[in-house]
Amino acid sequence: MPTVLITGANSGIGRAAAIKLASAGYEVHAAMRDPAKAEKLLALAKEAGCEVRPVQLDVTDAESVERGAAEVLARSGHLDVLINNAGIAWNATVEDVDIEQSKLVFETNYWGVIRCIQAFLPGMRERGSGHIVNVSSVAGRIAALAQTIYSSSKWALECLSENLAQEVAPFGVRVSLLEPGVTRTAILPKNVGHPEPTAYEAAYRRMLQFYQKGIEANFPAEGVADAIVGILTDPDAPFRTTCAWGGEELCLGRREIVDADWVALGAAPDDESYYAGFQELFGLDLRTAGS
Repeated sequence: MPTVLITGANSGIGRAAAIKLASAGYEVHAAMRDPAKAEKLLALAKEAGCEVRPVQLDVTDAESVERGAAEVLARSGHLDVLINNAGIAWNATVEDVDIEQSKLVFETNYWGVIRCIQAFLPGMRERGSGHIVNVSSVAGRIAALAQTIYSSSKWALECLSENLAQEVAPFGVRVSLLEPGVTRTAILPKNVGHPEPTAYEAAYRRMLQFYQKGIEANFPAEGVADAIVGILTDPDAPFRTTCAWGGEELCLGRREIVDADWVALGAAPDDESYYAGFQELFGLDLRTAGS
């Protein structure tokens, strides 16, 4: 039975993946900051006829990561799969960024991943096998408007993952990147930042319109969990996998457009011009019924 640890497993993508993998026969360790809040996860596992094991692990706290890793290894002896899923978002343009407050984003989305990798990679390397899946975002491939810090953290995670994949290849350890588009999860209403009043009202409005359109698409966390299962079970899965609303269009589209067109999009004089330009570049219509 393969063993897996998923961070951020008490909600959204992490919770859905925990249930999917446990149902598929994995021994699932569900990492979260507060196991007392695992009631929904445990209820879903019971309903699905599977078992998950909550683990107290705060990715922003090195001692917590060490304790959580020790607990997992004491239970199972080793870890086959590490899924770095825990993440937080932050809305702010560069001028509006509160540097001290927004440092938590990198502590979670970037340094937290490194802490977990350092806790489990030595065992994988010594055994000559293992799989690390880093959950990035389409914001790791495009500079998400008015989400400077969040997007930067995901760009950094993409670089980390490319570095890691080469570093551990000689030891038989596999690395995969998952790049979801907009998904129906709790991370959206929990977004922080977006200071007001601000000179960047149009940027925030267009960013929120993007997410509103994605929310209307109603792509479930379970769909992203299916993509994770696919990555783990397909030995020929590519290094990068996209899924959810806008995933493929944004990742492929940004690769094709020139930088001048990207900058020109930001200069759109009104929302309709922005939406039309966005659709031309990415094939995604951001207009909603009320826009």
